[in-house]
Amino acid sequence: MKTSLWLTSVLSLIAALALPTVRADLPEYLRKSESAFSWKLSEKVERDGDTIYNLQLVSQTWQGITWKHALQVCQPKGVRPTSVLLLRNQGGQPNAATTALDLELARRAQAPCACLYGIPNQPLLGGKTEDALIAETFVRYLESKDENWPLLFPMVKSVVKAMDALQAFARQEWQMPLEGFVVTGASKRGWTTWLTGASDPRVKAIAPMVIDTLNMRKQMDHQLETLGAYSAQIHDYTERGLVPLPKTATAERLWKMVDPYSYRDQLTMPKLLINGNNDPYWATDALNLYWDGLRGDKWVLYVPNAGHNLEQKGADGKLDHSRAINGLAAFARHIIHNNPMPQLTWTHDDADGQAHLRIHSTPPATGGRLWLAEAPTRDFRKAKWVSRPLDDKSATAAVALPSKGFIAFYAELDYTIGDLPYHLSTTLRVLGK
Repeated sequence: MKTSLWLTSVLSLIAALALPTVRADLPEYLRKSESAFSWKLSEKVERDGDTIYNLQLVSQTWQGITWKHALQVCQPKGVRPTSVLLLRNQGGQPNAATTALDLELARRAQAPCACLYGIPNQPLLGGKTEDALIAETFVRYLESKDENWPLLFPMVKSVVKAMDALQAFARQEWQMPLEGFVVTGASKRGWTTWLTGASDPRVKAIAPMVIDTLNMRKQMDHQLETLGAYSAQIHDYTERGLVPLPKTATAERLWKMVDPYSYRDQLTMPKLLINGNNDPYWATDALNLYWDGLRGDKWVLYVPNAGHNLEQKGADGKLDHSRAINGLAAFARHIIHNNPMPQLTWTHDDADGQAHLRIHSTPPATGGRLWLAEAPTRDFRKAKWVSRPLDDKSATAAVALPSKGFIAFYAELDYTIGDLPYHLSTTLRVLGK
């Protein structure tokens, strides 16, 4: 009897140690059919000439959980349907503020704007939300090797299924084909934006916001070098042993599957990166670790004196979203209406004991400025950014090396599309010893 129990225990242990790897990387996960997928138009609201379509979407079943979403399409007065749609993704449910935002984006972009909510569905797995939920799914993947676990996979699939639903909706409601999408989202929804762009040819352009962490292994090392410690904002990952990144084959595969930098050969569509200069999540110059590796047309917009919410704090203390909103809307307007974006190039170099930034823009910008910040260390997250004019004739700037501490700087150029003003930035540089 004891021998039988011992043998049963040993066999159970061997079986547990030899759990088969469930292969389902991102492309394979997206290819899986979803019998639960459905959508319906539940409400059409007309108010002051604006039209708001409220759709209900079931995107998939993930780990036995049915994912349900609100999907809203905002069409302001005077804005006609377009063959390419601006598509935001975010958490939660629609409310007056988010609907107002999408109506304003649609007005400025001169195209309807759709927003997919419930990215991700949450709370899940014991009441976890946001980064704690993502971290939990990463740990479950590492423990089980079941590649269906990483939460970014169903987040991306939700956007893919939203595009399916929106194409059917456009045929039904507008009697026209919907050919593509400009996809955008912030933070982990920006992470989702990158991975969706890498996965679906209907994505004509992407505008990921405040997810300045591509090339993740190098980013984590860079945080230690520049900030002196990992950002407290990523504690959900450090507390679960995911950062520093474990040096195991399974962990390497995990980060390869979820790091958008791994998909850079597929990310050739136009892209606008929108970041806050004082975002507490990332090192100020994090973009420099992956900018040169990105393929295709690319632009960056830094929002000075703004954190993870992209609210710019003015000298009077007031908060302003207009830099980010105008930049996103202008980019969408260029793409959707087939109006080429400005071609902006620059070089950082040194001469005569100074750092030089030389800029070339086609067409010429209507104005520009240099933004600078000083800090005692390479951590600029709490620094105040101030501006000074660029040399209008040569579009160059010279910055003296600091006698102590560090200085960071970048240039910002001004443009318009129609009646909409917006800005584009160069990459930034940090100087100091």
